[in-house]
Amino acid sequence: MLIAVASRDGREINQHFGHAERFLVYDVNGTEVKLVDEKKFERYCTYDQGHPLRAPVLRAIVDSLGECHTVVCAQIGQGPQMELEQLGIETFVADGPIKPTLMELAKLL
Repeated sequence: MLIAVASRDGREINQHFGHAERFLVYDVNGTEVKLVDEKKFERYCTYDQGHPLRAPVLRAIVDSLGECHTVVCAQIGQGPQMELEQLGIETFVADGPIKPTLMELAKLL
């Protein structure tokens, strides 16, 4: 299963969804967690109070993820989380080291 992770350093799940400009995509298969791709995109959050929901940017993020339907990040706002769900992306909030966290998460999926 493919899982996208918001991470600033590539070691920890430590980035807010809206601040991320890339996702690290991992293939989680049994006891193996392998980095398979890095997806770069425009940041969702612009701090523009007049345009808090940016549907075209969110759609571009989802399209860039391809067959990856799970996103893990340190935080995500309710608005983008609900929009992602409508687009078929399951979101999880977590923190800590990427590989052990994804192994635990995979047990729930």
